[in-house]
Amino acid sequence: MEHQIEVKLKQLHLAGMAQAWQTLVQNRQHVELSLNDGLELLLQREEEDRKNNRFHRMIRGARFRYQASIEEIIYDAKRGINKAQISSLATCQFLKKGESILITGSTGCGKSFLASAFGHQACLHGHTVVYSNTQKFMQKTKMARTDGSIMKYFDKIAKVSLLILDDFGLAKMDQQQQFDLLEVIEDRHGKTSTIIASQLPAASWFDVMSESTVADAILDRLVHTSHQIELKGETLRKKR
Repeated sequence: MEHQIEVKLKQLHLAGMAQAWQTLVQNRQHVELSLNDGLELLLQREEEDRKNNRFHRMIRGARFRYQASIEEIIYDAKRGINKAQISSLATCQFLKKGESILITGSTGCGKSFLASAFGHQACLHGHTVVYSNTQKFMQKTKMARTDGSIMKYFDKIAKVSLLILDDFGLAKMDQQQQFDLLEVIEDRHGKTSTIIASQLPAASWFDVMSESTVADAILDRLVHTSHQIELKGETLRKKR
């Protein structure tokens, strides 16, 4: 009978419950628990299993540059790492408010690591995340425009809870790229969140975007309503 129950749970794709039932049987606990207690335990395990599987799917789908986490951050005020600010952002309340984060600093100071850590934290809280190098993101946008799927692509990106654009400003954008970026930012403004990591301070982004009106519009929607982190020094990854 015990084996038949396990088989039936697996057939119904209740993997978490099946594993919990197997453990109960092995420990002979299934004969000691009441029906209510046993059912509660099985349901709790199934819920945890599904949440865990969803989290790992989201992590794989996001394609982070680093497998980073908030716990690995070294707090140092001299390097621009404010523990109170990071702890506040780690609650992911900024996502619920549709707020953005700008991370700036020189090469090797840990911008990508910190952005990945925020993305990882967002996945833990059940939010969808897309992580991309800015140039690759703009190339995908160009391809979508070429094959006629640009509006579908914009709609897809607009629905993502957190968009992370890394290495922003390494190359100048042509006119169409600037308008496409504005479209993306406009669709997300006040609704979903964006993290931009750049070697350039926000004031220098005009050098990357030749269309001053477009640059003004993008900065207006990002800079004035964002959480800003200016990093200094080398990598933030925890020494082991």
